[in-house]
Amino acid sequence: MRWIKTANKAASHKRHEREQLEGSGVVDRINAGEQRSTNGMRDGAKMSNRFIGARQTTLAREVHLTGTGVHSGAPVSLVLHPAEANTGLRFLVTKRGRVVAEIPANVAHVKNLTLCTVIGDETGITVGTVEHLLAALRGLSIDNLYIEIDSKEVPIMDGSSAAFVEAIDRVGIRELSEPRKFIKVLKTVRVEENGCWGELAPHTGFSLDVEIDFETPLIGRQRLNYEMSPGVFRHELSRARTFGFMSDVEKLWKAGLALGADLSNTVAIGEGKVMNREGLRYPQEFVRHKMLDAVGDLSLAGAPLLGAYRSYKGGHRLNAMVLQELFSDSANWSLVQAPRTRPARGSVTRVPAGLAAVAE
Repeated sequence: MRWIKTANKAASHKRHEREQLEGSGVVDRINAGEQRSTNGMRDGAKMSNRFIGARQTTLAREVHLTGTGVHSGAPVSLVLHPAEANTGLRFLVTKRGRVVAEIPANVAHVKNLTLCTVIGDETGITVGTVEHLLAALRGLSIDNLYIEIDSKEVPIMDGSSAAFVEAIDRVGIRELSEPRKFIKVLKTVRVEENGCWGELAPHTGFSLDVEIDFETPLIGRQRLNYEMSPGVFRHELSRARTFGFMSDVEKLWKAGLALGADLSNTVAIGEGKVMNREGLRYPQEFVRHKMLDAVGDLSLAGAPLLGAYRSYKGGHRLNAMVLQELFSDSANWSLVQAPRTRPARGSVTRVPAGLAAVAE
């Protein structure tokens, strides 16, 4: 569509000296990943779920999805459009087929963090519940995309990232010629609030260490720690669903929230048990979903992170506060890029969905 081709490029960011990652573990893994990618395409072998690539990615072709907003209860249509290198992830809000707002998926555009992550522009147009979609995109290492949406909320689907992963699988991921850029954490930053805390520390990849602690014995204290990769996201996190307590339902409805929530998209906890007939999908599904949320929320850094994230009793608000603390001082971070590499065949390569290049 013409307006996709002419849409504004990503907002200009403060320029930092671009460091090459020579001599780091990241470069070693990138170089190894590039060799596996080339050999895999030549020999017809499958690439590893741990493949790490040096170049940016987008979707091979557009994807259409429909669903319901978990808070609004309204129907939603979503179209994921491939985008050029250095576009980033950008929401295009439409009304009667016309784009009325373009909102970068960036922490600077966060407007609300009550029960979900909401981003918006200066005119007051917002898009909510972006975290599960953004988690799928960052988890499978998609760097550039226009996300066309005709509602105020991304559809909840089944309460996890699974439907978005499946949609990406249908079309595949396309590798671009431009080198991937990263936000490299240089100094540890930490935020504490009401007994909860989160921190980002320097690291050569992207790791998550998430701990939750609920009074109900059904959840209790759960902790997981993963070095992130497409395979880890796909197999360990992508199907973990959002959860809520039956005791909170009436209060949420009166506040105009959770109007689209039901047992098809939420793990409901009541009377000390899981109310969903099928039960849980994973051991410790609750903390896995919190980790999925963190992947989506931290994607609002605007580029893949090179850092180790830890949180205790965190959520959308704490995740955003840690990013805001990171960017509050330019000494905390640096924009870096992978070494330039020569594509195996031409300037664009097809990468199997879910096995794409990722720094996490």
